[in-house]
Amino acid sequence: MQKKILLVDDDLKLLDVLEPFLRNEGFATMRAQDGLEALTLLMKQPDLIVLDIMMPHLDGKEVCRRIRQISQVPIIMLTALDEEADKLESLDLGADDYIAKPFSMRELAARIRAVLRRASGPLADTPPQTQKLAAGGLVLDSLRHTVQLDGKMLELTPIEFTLLEVLMRHPGQVLNRLQLMEQSHGFAFDGYERTIDAHIRNLRRKIEQDTRKPTYILTVYGVGYRFGGDADE
Repeated sequence: MQKKILLVDDDLKLLDVLEPFLRNEGFATMRAQDGLEALTLLMKQPDLIVLDIMMPHLDGKEVCRRIRQISQVPIIMLTALDEEADKLESLDLGADDYIAKPFSMRELAARIRAVLRRASGPLADTPPQTQKLAAGGLVLDSLRHTVQLDGKMLELTPIEFTLLEVLMRHPGQVLNRLQLMEQSHGFAFDGYERTIDAHIRNLRRKIEQDTRKPTYILTVYGVGYRFGGDADE
């Protein structure tokens, strides 16, 4: 079945180019030219949203914030070139990835596929016997794509889920940001260090009792991160 992509941008010329390209790449597409229309089309259950930041009525950041209140649908933000603050704020709001304008359409298609792979379930190379990981009250089921903390189901974005799974599969091992980016995204790009930090920050808000004194995801300063608990398979 074709994956349905919602394109949200007030640039009509860009939409006119993107839609036929993505359809030729095997995707179904919908379009919205402002934030309010995008929220309405959310009812049609897109598989992924490509969301521009600068739009009339509601900007992309506010749209992302409202979507995350009700849905974990994957979101790729379109940001202005060199606006690092926009990129980091987008990730803090729950976006899964971002791409700066102007961008290559092939790169966008690759990013879409990578995010959809993460959203679809377990890591491709995960053997069936290691589908469930547990540490303390934290339980991750890669087959069902669920995470529970003390019996309560958590709502994680696809990238948050993948990062947690990668860390839990390597308990006690220090993973640098490049390793985490390549294992979670499948590739690295400029600014990946700050991207990983933003996703880890969001993940800690959801799984740590005290984000200032984390027990699950520990920072190894100058290197990267490691999972602090002993994850049982």
